[in-house]
This record gives sequence, C-alpha cells and structure tokens, in this order.
Amino acid sequence: MKIILIAIIAVSLFSCSPKPQTAQAPPPPSLPVAAVVSGNQTTYQEYPASIEGTVNVEVRPQVSGSLDKVFVDEGAFVNAGQPIFKINEQPYRAALNNALASLHAAEAAQGNAQIEVDKLTPLVANKVVSDYQLKTAKATYQVAKANIESAKANVATAQINLGYTLIKAPVSGYIGRLLKKQGSLVSPQDVEALTQLSDVHDVHVYFSLGEKDFVGFKDQYEGATLKDKLKHLPAVSLLLADGSEYAKQGKIDVIDGQFDKTTGAITVRATFSNPQGLLRSGNTGKVRLSLQHTNALIIPQSATIDMQDKVFVYALADSNKVKKSPITIIGTSGENYLVKDGVKAGDQIVLSGIDKLQEGMVIAPQKSVDKAAVVAKN
Repeated sequence: MKIILIAIIAVSLFSCSPKPQTAQAPPPPSLPVAAVVSGNQTTYQEYPASIEGTVNVEVRPQVSGSLDKVFVDEGAFVNAGQPIFKINEQPYRAALNNALASLHAAEAAQGNAQIEVDKLTPLVANKVVSDYQLKTAKATYQVAKANIESAKANVATAQINLGYTLIKAPVSGYIGRLLKKQGSLVSPQDVEALTQLSDVHDVHVYFSLGEKDFVGFKDQYEGATLKDKLKHLPAVSLLLADGSEYAKQGKIDVIDGQFDKTTGAITVRATFSNPQGLLRSGNTGKVRLSLQHTNALIIPQSATIDMQDKVFVYALADSNKVKKSPITIIGTSGENYLVKDGVKAGDQIVLSGIDKLQEGMVIAPQKSVDKAAVVAKN
C-alpha cells in the first residue's frame, strides 16, 4: 500500500509540473537597402605643382670689376631696359680712349701712305723712278688700311665692354635676391648670378602625371593626336599652399615629350594669368584636374566596408540573403564612390549596419527611398 501511494503522488507531481517550451530563433535584422544607380559625375584629382614665371633670367656680369652701384632692391618690379647695377667703368673708359688713339694713329699712317702713293704715281709714269717703289708704297697703304679696320674693331670692343658696366634689366619683372652688394668684385666667371629676374605676368605651373593617370587623363578627351586633345582639355584650378583656390583658372598647354625613367612620370605644364603679381617664381601648390565619368555606378561610402585592402558592399540576393561583393573604385564624388565593377545598376545593397553582417545572413530589407534619391542626386 505504501508503494502504491508513493507512485500515485509521484505521478501527480509530474503531471502538475510546467512543460518545457521550444526556443524560438530571433527575427532577422531590419536594415535599409537601396538600388545602385548610375549617372554622369565629375571627379577631381590633385597633383603637387611648382610655379615659375614665363621668363626667368639670371642676371650676370659680362665684364669684371668692382660693383659701384645697385639701383634696385630685392623684390622690386623693373621694366625692360631699366638700369639695375653699375660696375666701375674707369678701366674700360681708359681702354676705349686707348683704342681711339690707336685708331687715330692708324688713320694718320694711312694718310702718309696715301701721300707716298700719290707722289710716286706720276714719277713712275714718267719713268723717273722704278715701278717697284710704287708697288711698295701701295702695299704700305693697304697695311695702313687694314690697321684702321683693326683699330675700329678694338674701339667697338672697348665701347661694348664699357656699355657692359651698366647692367640693365633684359625683361620686365621682379628682382630676386641680391647676392652681391655694393663694393663687391664681380666677374663673368662667378658661380652665382648677381640676381634673378622673373616675368610673372603669366606663370607656368608644372606638375607630373604617372603613366596610369596620364593614360586615363588623355583618354577622356577628343582628338586623334595629343595636340588635338590639348585643345579640348578643360580649364584647371590651382590650390595655393594655404589650401585656398587661386582666383583664375589655367590652361594646360604643354605635355613633355617623354616619361622620366627615374620617376615613371611625365611633366605637364599649365599657364595661369597673374596680372596682380600674386604668384611668384618658386611658389608651390597643387593643380586640380577634373575628370568626367559617364554612366558611372554610384555607391555611398557609408555602404562599404574595407577588408584586406579591398572594398566590399553587401548586395541583396535571393531569399533576402546578403552577399559580400568586392568593388573597384575609380573615384569619389562628395560622399559617394564611383564604381567600375563588382555591382551593376539596379542591384540592391545594404546602406547601413553592414559591420555586423556576414555572408549569407538573412535580413529584413527596408526600402530607403530617401537614401536612393540622395545617391542619384549626388
């Protein structure tokens, strides 16, 4: 009886205990998705650049001597032909006077020789003296004539050297550093120039393109030859050292004839107008080039994830599963990437929350009309 009673109590207790519930899977995360769109976009690339005046002239002495006067100060603007240095002229003026004296002596000798010829000519005609004497007199006259030509050349040389003592500006422009001061000895053999003169009414801005960038750059524009393509290139912008943009745009007008074997880059020149002289030779900056992209795929940068030097997006596949796809980026426009391949127009991609996604994970797609509109607009 006791055994039967215990069994009845055990069955009663078991029947009264709660039944275990089956665990339910959490619902898939609800994430915003939008379709990949395509459109025409303009991207910009920047390249370090150096600035030079259209004319940069080293001013050097052409005669030796003591620097008597310096007529200008560093940074001053001078016009072509304006005096800027004066070398002591006394030795060269003395040389000119000496050359003139030699010329006068040669002219006097020629006069004497002419008199001798005139005296002997009738005597030879009347057979008073031999013909030999007249020939000798004429030869002496020719020597005197040649001495005059030599003396004239020496006078011209002395005048030129005297003129070199006054150094004038060869072009209009701005004076650079004055490396020689008044009283210094100067010579044409000096390693350093007296100064440098820069004409900066227009400036040349030089920058370099790598081979890949150069191929992509020139393929953007019409023209059978590089010369034809230069005519279709758009204007370029110049960013100054402080990051500000120069007020005027420039035009690419020269591309170097060959690549530098050391750097693998080719030099490109753009010309900018500089009427106010704000740009000077030696300035640095960056040239900003615009590139046109037709029907480029546009993806928000926030919808991508970087992994192992590659960029991925999560595209929506069958049954609302996500698939991680690598993409090839060809540029940026605002907050968007311009994509070459990896996705196609119309593909649905996850816009946010991608850092917690895994390959093949199921989500509840939430159409983000606003996001898609923003992508298309940008």
